[in-house]
Amino acid sequence: MELPFRLASNSRQSAASHNQITPKYDFFNRDPKVESQKINCLQINSLQISNQDTFSCFLGRVSTVLQFFVFLGFSSIRVAKYPGSRQNCAHLWGRNMRLKPESAGKVFAFAVLLLGLGAALAWASVKVANLDLHDVKLDNGLRVIMVVDHSAPVYSIDVCYNVGSRNERPGRTGFAHLFEHMMFEGSANVGKGEHFILIMNNGGGMNGTTNNDRTTYFEELPKNQLDLGLYLEADRMRSLNINKSNVDNQRNAVQEERRQGIDNQPYGRASLDLDSLSYDNFAYKHSVIGTMSDLNAASVQDVANFFKIYYAPNNAVLTLVGDFDPDQALSKVKQYFGSIPRQPDPPPVVLDEEPHYGERSETIYDPLARLPEIDIAYHVPPGDTAGNFAAQELAIIWGQGESSRFYQHLVKEKQLASSVSVFADDRIGPSQFYISVNPRPGVKVEDLQRGLDDEIDGDIKSGVTADELAKAKTQMLRQFIDQRRSSLFTSILIGDYTVKFHDPDLINTILDKENAVTLDDINAMTKKYFVRDQRAVVTTLPAAAGASAAGKGAGR
Repeated sequence: MELPFRLASNSRQSAASHNQITPKYDFFNRDPKVESQKINCLQINSLQISNQDTFSCFLGRVSTVLQFFVFLGFSSIRVAKYPGSRQNCAHLWGRNMRLKPESAGKVFAFAVLLLGLGAALAWASVKVANLDLHDVKLDNGLRVIMVVDHSAPVYSIDVCYNVGSRNERPGRTGFAHLFEHMMFEGSANVGKGEHFILIMNNGGGMNGTTNNDRTTYFEELPKNQLDLGLYLEADRMRSLNINKSNVDNQRNAVQEERRQGIDNQPYGRASLDLDSLSYDNFAYKHSVIGTMSDLNAASVQDVANFFKIYYAPNNAVLTLVGDFDPDQALSKVKQYFGSIPRQPDPPPVVLDEEPHYGERSETIYDPLARLPEIDIAYHVPPGDTAGNFAAQELAIIWGQGESSRFYQHLVKEKQLASSVSVFADDRIGPSQFYISVNPRPGVKVEDLQRGLDDEIDGDIKSGVTADELAKAKTQMLRQFIDQRRSSLFTSILIGDYTVKFHDPDLINTILDKENAVTLDDINAMTKKYFVRDQRAVVTTLPAAAGASAAGKGAGR
């Protein structure tokens, strides 16, 4: 469910500023009692990069020197190419520096060596400060996790329910996602559409998302609106408006979302069929958005039963991150949520997947596709395991970015593919490693499939290198820092980790787990899981190409 929102202006202090903090946030009831704050190198909200501030700042100076040597190295390569010309003078900082052509390679190699050394030193110095988690469980089973962050006069609230499409049963798919929509239809004390109005009129933002394992709702608001966020979430947990009008309205909205996002999109069916082929267990076999027939069959009583089972305080985690007093915040949480009755625990879901025997494949003729596409899925270990962290880092090495193996080999060198993407998810149960490639115009899909298989087999045989693993770890670090600098994403991550893996402290330990992955871990994981008779392959062909072969526009 995509809802447009943006934060109120002036709601976040610039992380790079060393200026004095002035009473510019008075309209948010900001208490400007600290006249100035010194930021050591980099401090973003509760995120602090490196406790070794002096050393980190020193590395910043070193990087300037490294840039000089890299530039000198590239200049020297140009010198080697044009010896004896005016280009054998590198103009650096107002001085002409003559380089002998035979010295070019040595200078450049030295530059690269220094740059690599600097990157290694920078990685070793990076330490993301741990968050102080206040973890409390109310009498009704609601788990409350609070993280205090006074760096900006805002707070974020995330309510994550332990329910996703894995909890649905045959004939009633799409309920978890339908409820994501239903939760904005009003409650006993909040009118239809009023949730949006109250949040946005108070300078906040909001949204909700559903996946296979969980459904989460979140808001970001000024600090003086703590009561508002808690009240709105508690009221819909306690007394959602479930009636025929709301169910019909949101059923139609979800069906239209499916039409726009899947049915009328190129390769939309492939994304659904790939999981269906890859899994035998119904929990992960069916799609999150559900089928049209199942959505049409949903009755008001079905929806009410689903709400009672899964939208209970004992099946939810409430996370608060931001500028508040934890004792006062907990008191308010108890005030608004404490009287919501506990419900019987939901039935457990078995997520085991038996080994497959033989590759599973399907061909789709898609009238909306302009190029063929090959989509492949391999099973990998569940999230928050060493094997899954290894799979995520392998995905970066194989297919994320132009320096990745697949891009370099399939797109640039062999020119078989026009695009390639690789992604590993982290589910509660057996997870997926996805590969998607499109052929370059004029390349037969059979040749692309053969080239991709050869690339996968060769990469498994040769293994990854230490440099590739270091690059993957650096990218994961950057992504994590990007998320941690926001109180909103921090609250969402904590809620996810708690619901999926029962470990809110994963927010503090995940970098160590990712960094602990070794070359042997990745190479062993690829040999065990990347087996052809355990994978699923969906090939999408433009409908015109399939018309003569199949005599119709779509087929399996």
